[in-house]
Amino acid sequence: MHILVTGAAGFIRFHVAKKLLSRGDSVVGLDNLNDYYDVSLKEARLAQLQQQPGFIFTRADLQNRADIESLFKINTFDAVINLAAQAGVRYSLENPHTYIDSNIVGFTNILECCRHHNIGHLVYASSSSVYGMNSDMPFSVHDNVDHPMSLYAASKKANELMAHTYSHLFNLPTTGLRFFTVYGPWGRPDMALFLFTKAILAGEPIKVFNNGQKQRDFTYIDDIVEGVIRVMDKPATPNPNWDSAAPDPGTSSAPYRIFNIGNNNPVLLMDFIAAIEKALGKTAEKELLPMQPGDVAATYADIDALIDAVDYHPQTPVQQGIDNFIAWYMAHMHKEES
Repeated sequence: MHILVTGAAGFIRFHVAKKLLSRGDSVVGLDNLNDYYDVSLKEARLAQLQQQPGFIFTRADLQNRADIESLFKINTFDAVINLAAQAGVRYSLENPHTYIDSNIVGFTNILECCRHHNIGHLVYASSSSVYGMNSDMPFSVHDNVDHPMSLYAASKKANELMAHTYSHLFNLPTTGLRFFTVYGPWGRPDMALFLFTKAILAGEPIKVFNNGQKQRDFTYIDDIVEGVIRVMDKPATPNPNWDSAAPDPGTSSAPYRIFNIGNNNPVLLMDFIAAIEKALGKTAEKELLPMQPGDVAATYADIDALIDAVDYHPQTPVQQGIDNFIAWYMAHMHKEES
């Protein structure tokens, strides 16, 4: 298959592109290499992809309509995996326009190109953040998600609505994946595992929000990649039992699906920190802080729909995943920081 992976120098999409290449697919990787975090980490991921046959890199912004249209004109893609987005809940409090440009305008450009070039399947990143003020656990794709708590979450909910419109109007198969706290080697420096590891090794205190009482459905990167590719290989189809009198938010009469992709096993933040301490052989100095604006107390993915659709079963225990991350960090990052 010939596949477009947007944001290919980013964490999840780097791993997705690498897996696709390893199974023999050809991949066009698009990224703008912005400076939201250390560009050298993105360049290091990209260098690994460029060593593999079948990979072509294109540097462009999703919101640049002309560049995206040109990319689709010179390629015939079988599928598009749109994982490029401006991420981060806290960053959205100070930089709202960035989320509109990337997550709304950029996604519109992708949808339009998929529509006009008869793409067989569009898989795109949503987020567990869309559950917002919902408190019924585990979060289900069949639940209403109309109360986001950040502009980031609102932009992801908007992506789902936009995708449904194109599935309904133009019969474009679309599948949205609500990611639940992904972690692992080559992870983002602004995420908790990276921040905690760096601080503990430096003997600096770590910031523990909600006094450590947050819970997250931490999901290891290899399990995420397996789910993304299984979903890509099975384009969305209409639900023949969909009822407009009692509409199911996770499916449709159009070729549209929404899935949670998580570990189905929430972990207390303090237990996650304890696993990092065990892997490092060092105790963290903890600065207990209140909940941050826009954040949620807990996430917990109901993955039954994804199990039924593609036989998705996450395999990686949190301690093993953290051990893998620490091994990567010591080999690739700690030497540079020392």
